Amino acid sequence: MKYTAFTKFHEALGAKMVEFAGFYMPIQYSGINDEHETVRTKLGVFDVSHMGEIWVKGPKALEFVQKVTSNDASKLIDGKVQYSCFPNGKGGIVDDLLVYRINAETYLLVVNASNIEKDWNWINSQNEVGAVLYNASDEISQLAVQGPLALKAMQKLTDNPVTDMEYYTFQKLTFAGVKDVIFSTTGYTGSGGCEIYFANEDAPKIWNAVLEAGAEYGIKPIGLAARDTLRLEMGFCLYGNDIDDTTSPIEAGLGWITKFTDEKDFIDKEILLKQKKEGTSRKLVGFEMIDKGIPRHGYEVLNEAGNSIGVVTSGTMGPFIKKPVGMAYVPAAFSKEGSEIWISIRDKALKAVVVKFPFYKG
Repeated sequence: MKYTAFTKFHEALGAKMVEFAGFYMPIQYSGINDEHETVRTKLGVFDVSHMGEIWVKGPKALEFVQKVTSNDASKLIDGKVQYSCFPNGKGGIVDDLLVYRINAETYLLVVNASNIEKDWNWINSQNEVGAVLYNASDEISQLAVQGPLALKAMQKLTDNPVTDMEYYTFQKLTFAGVKDVIFSTTGYTGSGGCEIYFANEDAPKIWNAVLEAGAEYGIKPIGLAARDTLRLEMGFCLYGNDIDDTTSPIEAGLGWITKFTDEKDFIDKEILLKQKKEGTSRKLVGFEMIDKGIPRHGYEVLNEAGNSIGVVTSGTMGPFIKKPVGMAYVPAAFSKEGSEIWISIRDKALKAVVVKFPFYKG
């Protein structure tokens, strides 16, 4: 079991702790609904130090990133971030990730905690161009400060202007007196805010400063359970549930991060281009329940005749939207908005309707 630099703070605050992706992490503090609402209306702080950070450096850095990721990293400029995925050579997804361009020869890849070793092994196996790779995951701590008041509160901790930063940009700045912090306007909640990267040894100082700066705005620490309900209300994919080695980015609705240009050659380009042109037999959709019931991961999706046509990949009662919603892979014929499907809940077929993402329209 791994521990983050914030474990003692979580325990002191009475967090319910669980094992997650090999880490000892807070699942909740005051309760999922309260924490969820805090992020939607004010601001909350998440310990996301379990995420992985991998540096790609050298004159071949861009060429390598272009090969192993689906999005077009040549469009990045210094200070920009891009959502992308690693195709796995068989039409599936090794992981989804964020790509940060520090400069022309330095990129930071931020990957999922559960996939750090898998991703590290994968990219090393694909490094024929001689890019310099370094796994810094054990050296870096990360906090996500999310919510409509997050940037306003965090502005108190830096002289650099951050309140008007564009979505998916970042700065290297002095934050809470700590130099060279990466301050990024990214997140997994759909309510705005930032993600902050720094060395493990600076974690206590930054944790205390963030909570102090956010106190007047009602900041609360937030656990992984609310992180999951927040991302689900947005229709954001979770690796291991909604995307994995058996799902392609095209059928997962991630065609927008899969770029086909003459200049970019990447793993699975031909397979995915064929899917884009010809369509896929199934698609990941969002749905809202019509009948009363809460969908959960693994529940069967049925057609009107009661035949199995798919499976729920994520599902919950949306704490802020006050509706039971979910995501599921269904045959393409059932993927249009307004299509009726049925979810098998406790041996009952309950009606649902396919809707467009996001569920939360904040």
